[in-house]
Amino acid sequence: MAEEQEKTEAELKQNPKRRKKHAFPYGNYRSYYGYRLGQKFVEDPRLKVFKKEWFEGKDCLDIGCNSGMVTIQIARKFNCRRILGVDIDPDRVDDAYRNLRRARINVGKPDNGLELGASGASKIDTEASTSISSSKEHDLHTDVSFQQQNFIFSQYPPEKHYDTILCLSVAKWIHLNWGDDGLITLFYKIWRLLHPGGILVLEPQPWKSYEANYSVSETTKKNFKSIRILPEEFQEILLDKIGFRTVEALTTGLSHSNTGGFNRPIFVFRK
Repeated sequence: MAEEQEKTEAELKQNPKRRKKHAFPYGNYRSYYGYRLGQKFVEDPRLKVFKKEWFEGKDCLDIGCNSGMVTIQIARKFNCRRILGVDIDPDRVDDAYRNLRRARINVGKPDNGLELGASGASKIDTEASTSISSSKEHDLHTDVSFQQQNFIFSQYPPEKHYDTILCLSVAKWIHLNWGDDGLITLFYKIWRLLHPGGILVLEPQPWKSYEANYSVSETTKKNFKSIRILPEEFQEILLDKIGFRTVEALTTGLSHSNTGGFNRPIFVFRK
């Protein structure tokens, strides 16, 4: 896997002009929330089924945060003690900090129709940034941070732990890029980073989503053929092999509401 890490870092450091022509092999879509939500949503609808006690006063980690909108919305709505968003793509981390700056600037202001930023951030990102900044309950400067990292290869100090870790629509991309070994590494690292009693909020993509996206790179094409662990087996693996104690499926609230592109089952595992 070390060779694959070096390949990943090399790909992400390509000439920006060439990079624009490439697909997004890690699911690192630009304006991802506009793509899945459309322009009619401001708050991510998945927050409607999230519980405040998972986040309030807690240290949280958002794996694969993209442009940071869910990370920022959770911090604002649920009063996290701290939340860190990490993403493999430095451009998406730049977008996340740009959205965070917008959120700070517009604290207490009504929606003022901010212009599209130089990063190409979608209108949904801009609207959400403004919307979530309508109260002064928290200082986003200290509550929210972002970091570029490949979570699979990242190193955390042994004493570092979180109360809640989010992994929303990310498992497929890790699975396609680093195979079954990468998936198990993801699950084990999450378990190790959680405090006893901590929770993992997991939104896995279905197998049909793998079939629709496996051809984005030569690496994903190759790994797709060798995958043996299917998404419907994740729950058993997390409980029986990784060591989580319980699981709760959050499906009703999303499947019967107007959620745009966010209608996948969400599972909450407790360590």
